[in-house]
Amino acid sequence: MKIMVASDIHGSALYCWKMLDAFEREQADRLLLLGDLLYHGPRNDLPDGYAPKEVIPMLNAQKDRILCVRGNCDTEVDQMVLEFPIMAESCILWTGSRMVFATHGHRFNTECIPPLQPGDILLHGHTHVPAWEPFFASTADPARREGSLSAPECLYLNPGSVSIPKGNSPRGYMILTGYGAEWKTLEGETYHKISF
Repeated sequence: MKIMVASDIHGSALYCWKMLDAFEREQADRLLLLGDLLYHGPRNDLPDGYAPKEVIPMLNAQKDRILCVRGNCDTEVDQMVLEFPIMAESCILWTGSRMVFATHGHRFNTECIPPLQPGDILLHGHTHVPAWEPFFASTADPARREGSLSAPECLYLNPGSVSIPKGNSPRGYMILTGYGAEWKTLEGETYHKISF
């Protein structure tokens, strides 16, 4: 299965449209949204093309193909206008033989780790910065926190942000398959790729 992963639209109709155009171009089976769909949040400037009322019908038109988790800017009012579930804090997916714990990132992240086993993937947005980093699920052991063991237990992945990228990263998304992950700009240019 090919899954397109995107996060942090923050009400930008302009970048939502570009994301959905990329979704069609990629011919992915599903679009996994990692939260913060309609509202820009008090810590962010308004993104270009900020028009949450325009984002609603664009996303609703894809309701049968969207999986979504709740972001810190998503509310029950947002759920009232969106025709697909957005209020789950996390979801579990499988890619190949690896379990993927998908969440927004404001509650569960590499500092507050959900229950994971070696080889699992923690996938979240929230930071607006793309990431592909190994980490140890057991942070109680200082040696593991320091990264001194020979092999990492888990992998942290972040698609970055569709509309408000940070850390000099591009606006983009991630493609997730059973073989690996690929980070792309909204125009479809690959800028990073990993294999599982």
